[in-house]
Amino acid sequence: MRASRCWQLLLSALALVSSCAAWGIKAEATIELPPPLQWNFYQKSCPDVEKYVRDQVEFYWKQDKTLAAKLMQLLYTDCFIKGCDALILLDGPDSEKTAPANKAILGLPLEVIDKAKEVLEQHCPGVVSCADIINLAARDAVILAGGVSYPVPTGRRDGNSSIAKLVDIALHAVRWDQVIHYFKIRGMDLLDVTTLLGGHTLGKTTCKFISDRLYNFNNTGQPDPSMDPTLLSKLREQCPPNSTNMVYLNPDSGPSYTFSKTFYSRVLNHRAVLGIDQQIAAQDESLQIAKRMFGHSMTKLGNTWLLPGDQGEIRKNCGVVNGK
Repeated sequence: MRASRCWQLLLSALALVSSCAAWGIKAEATIELPPPLQWNFYQKSCPDVEKYVRDQVEFYWKQDKTLAAKLMQLLYTDCFIKGCDALILLDGPDSEKTAPANKAILGLPLEVIDKAKEVLEQHCPGVVSCADIINLAARDAVILAGGVSYPVPTGRRDGNSSIAKLVDIALHAVRWDQVIHYFKIRGMDLLDVTTLLGGHTLGKTTCKFISDRLYNFNNTGQPDPSMDPTLLSKLREQCPPNSTNMVYLNPDSGPSYTFSKTFYSRVLNHRAVLGIDQQIAAQDESLQIAKRMFGHSMTKLGNTWLLPGDQGEIRKNCGVVNGK
């Protein structure tokens, strides 16, 4: 594929909000929902559920703009372990939240979910699942950060057995084929992988996840040859060897913590911070990416490995299984 064509495909699709309303209408008609998900599941039992969640997300987001990236990571983490079942929220000495890989999502995002649940229990006791709250909150945070709006089906059930050793989250420095496989077994495809990686326009990563690209790419003792030399020099300043510093995933959006149109253009110019992001440019098919598909893939992410209606529960407290 010629570079000019790549630019045409990407730049024509990078408007974050274009056609969002129309997409939302089409999505409800085209996305096949696995049981027990439904559109407007709480229409009768808790009709204002989305407002209650949105109010809490907006309140906390105004105080801390990092919330969007953290809620997206919370959703990803919850859905990719055993499915979208809110097990990541359960307390306990050996629960999923105690796993080292989940350290980054503790704190603010859990506080937001707990507060939203508290409000919902006042208005609709025992009705709305914690798993649904995670999905709704992540969507609302994406919108506040300037991303696309997308519909969220509801009706998820909360799991009741959270085990730290089951945590298997793909890390930053992995091969493209490994990432594709990781998503594929969860019912997601190349388009989903590429669009969801666009979420890396928000947030930070620790230097240890990019140190190989800076100093010892593929054990060569040299930096990643695909990295722009100017970016390499800047990142080496921020991440000296063995550094525990944090760097922005997208230096262009940086402290604003907003969705930026520059993520894919940075990839094409070899200015991606994470190696997995830079690998997008090496895959002809993945260059067909359209930013407007981000919401579609986020909806699919929230449909991963759901508990059937006769299993799980609707927790009254997101951190504790009912009856304990």
